[in-house]
Amino acid sequence: MKLALVTETYPPEVNGVAMTLSRLVAGLRARGHEVEVVRPRQRGEDARATPDFLVPGMAIPFYDALRVGLPTIWRLEERWRVWRPDVVHVATEGPLGLAAVTLAYLRWFHNRTRLTLAPTRQMVGELADARFRGLSVMARGVDTALFDPAKRSQALRATWGAAPEDPVALYVGRLAAEKNLGLAVEAFLRLRARAPRAKFVLVGDGPAREALARAHPEFHYAGMRRGEELAAHYASGDLFLFASVTETFGNVVTEAMASGLVTLSYDYAATREHVRDGRNGYAAAYDKREDFFAGVERAWSERSRWPEVAQAARRTATSLTWASVVARFESDVRAATGVDAP
Repeated sequence: MKLALVTETYPPEVNGVAMTLSRLVAGLRARGHEVEVVRPRQRGEDARATPDFLVPGMAIPFYDALRVGLPTIWRLEERWRVWRPDVVHVATEGPLGLAAVTLAYLRWFHNRTRLTLAPTRQMVGELADARFRGLSVMARGVDTALFDPAKRSQALRATWGAAPEDPVALYVGRLAAEKNLGLAVEAFLRLRARAPRAKFVLVGDGPAREALARAHPEFHYAGMRRGEELAAHYASGDLFLFASVTETFGNVVTEAMASGLVTLSYDYAATREHVRDGRNGYAAAYDKREDFFAGVERAWSERSRWPEVAQAARRTATSLTWASVVARFESDVRAATGVDAP
């Protein structure tokens, strides 16, 4: 038997429930069964040092030493296509456990409809593998009038302490653990070791800001920005670092491309859809830390090509119009239902 044990409370030193599960796992393995524990990654834990399947997690309120698993259904789908269990044992009723049993309901729900839309071809393929029917892509557009390299501002860069020739790395998004922000910070520090005058600008807010500001007061924390201010911040950067592994799509990637930045992000979601590695941005192998770091090194070593890469990124973004998205939606609805889309 191949059994997947889904739990929030593991490893065994945490509490009695986890100790029971530990014994269950050991006993089943001793009897010749294959058991894989699916659980959240704990703070500071190295995924390479455990046989368990780790998923992103977040701190439990008032108990920061433990992290609860995020309901990353697509991660479970991906894993269970490769290692398909005969039995899924949901040991704890947290969001991770919910994700493990939700897929059947979602499939039943969506297969009662004429059409299910997903934001990328990658996700359509994953849903098809999970026996969802009536699938099509509903792409995401980007406002290339708002997000435009022409809005680059040296005056704004000067407030960051950046001279015209100084490289500025940019992050836009929620300042929170689920965005894998620590990896983006570490990648920037590697860049700064090569380019001591490099600056890091973080646009957004969230629970990680206070601790991050204490650890790195030299970074510039721009807070929440919208509209023209956000567009100016994008366009005034040079290299966009986005290490998140939990995005459904990742609009910030295409906004950065539209703004003429050189992007580095993981090869999934928006990046897989639109980034061509080394041509209009850089794509690291999904959730591979060392590959992300290698991407920073490669991007810096190829900095003479940044204007070329940024221009190619902008060209890609200009093809992602909302008008084309709406037209595709209308066509798909008409084909699926036989009636005109609203």
